[in-house]
Amino acid sequence: MKVHHHIRAFEQVLASYDGKLPLHRHLIVYFKQNKQMGSSDRRWASRYIYSYFRLGKALLDLPVVERLAVADFLCNNDLSLITEHTFPTAVEHITAPIADKVTFVKAQYPAFQLKDVFPFNKELSEGIDQEEFLLSLFTQPDLFIRVKETHLPIIKAKLEDAGIFVKELSDTTLALPNGTKLEQIIDDARLYQVQDFSSQKTGNYFEPKPYDYWWDCCAASGGKSLLIHSLQPKVKLLASDVRETSLGNLQERFQLAGIKDYQKKAIDLLQNNDQILHHYEFDGILLDAPCSGAGTWGRTPEMLYFFEEYKVANYAKLQKAIAENVVKYLKPGKPLIYMTCSVFKEENEEVVDHLLKSFSLKLESKELITGYGDKADSMFVARLIKNQE
Repeated sequence: MKVHHHIRAFEQVLASYDGKLPLHRHLIVYFKQNKQMGSSDRRWASRYIYSYFRLGKALLDLPVVERLAVADFLCNNDLSLITEHTFPTAVEHITAPIADKVTFVKAQYPAFQLKDVFPFNKELSEGIDQEEFLLSLFTQPDLFIRVKETHLPIIKAKLEDAGIFVKELSDTTLALPNGTKLEQIIDDARLYQVQDFSSQKTGNYFEPKPYDYWWDCCAASGGKSLLIHSLQPKVKLLASDVRETSLGNLQERFQLAGIKDYQKKAIDLLQNNDQILHHYEFDGILLDAPCSGAGTWGRTPEMLYFFEEYKVANYAKLQKAIAENVVKYLKPGKPLIYMTCSVFKEENEEVVDHLLKSFSLKLESKELITGYGDKADSMFVARLIKNQE
C-alpha cells in the first residue's frame, strides 16, 4: 500500500535528524543523498516531518506514526494518506477551523493538552493571547516581501499573473504563500526584500533622520540595516556582526540594493571594543539581539521541539551583556532600539527593566508585535532614549 511507503519515508527522515542543523538545511542534504526519492516523495516527507514537530511535546506517549497522524490532521486542510489510514475518525473534520480540530483531538485523546505543544514554564510577554499564539503554531506563516511603494502594483500584478495568491498588507508589504518561488517570477531581485511583516513593523520605532549615523550592532545578514535605509536613504550606517559569513551576505544584499554609504566590521560585542570604537558616537543603535527565537517557531517547529528551557536564561544574560557594551557609544538624547524575536518576558521586558536600572536611559515606547493575526512571526521592540548628561 502507498501509505506504508509514506510511513517508511517519514520514519527514515525522522531517524536521520538530530536537531543540530535547521530542518530545511538538513532536508536539502538528505534529499541529495537519497536521490531515489521523487518530487512527490520529497514533498510528502517534508510535510510530514514539519507537521510532526509542530505538535511540540504533546502526546509524546503515542506511537510515532499515530502521533504524526494527529499532527498532520491539525496542521493541514487537505487529507494525507497517513491521517486517513491511522486516524480515520478525523477525516470528516479535515477542513474544520483549527480551534474545532483541537477540540476534536481532545475528545479522541483526553491526554492532549494545548499547553504541551509549547511546554515552557516561562512567563510570556505582555500582549500575547496565549491560546491564539499556541494555535498559530500549527500553521505555516506566510512569506512576506517589502517593496518600494512605486513598485508594488507592478510586482503584485506579476505575482497574480503567475497564479499566486497575494495579500496587500500595506503600501510596501505583500504576503504570499510560503514556498513561493519569487526568483522564477520576478527577474529583478533588486525590486524586493524578503522580510517578515512583524520585522518590518519594528521600523516604526527607528525614526532615523538624514545624515544620522546609526549602528546596527547585531546585523546578521542585514535585514534591519536594509529596513533603516528604506526609511531614510541618507542615513549613515555601521553594520557589525561577530560572524564574517553574515557580513558577507550583508554585503551582497547591499550591493544588490545599490547601497554604498555604509561600513561593516566584524565585532564581538562581548569583548571590550574601545580600540575599535573609541571615537564613535551614534545617533541611534539597532540591537536585534540573539535570542531563543520563540516568536519564529511557527517557521521552524524543529526549534520548538528541541529547545531546552534553561537556554532562555542564558540568552537573557547574553542580551544584557551585549546591551551594556553598546549603550556607551550612544549620543545623549538618542535611541537604542532593542529587539528580539522572542515571546518570553525574560528576554524582553526584563532585559529592558535591567537596562533602565543600570544605565541613564528612559523608556519611550515598547511593544510585543503579535504576528499570529497576520500569519507572521512575533517580535518585541523597545525604544530607549539615553538621558542628556
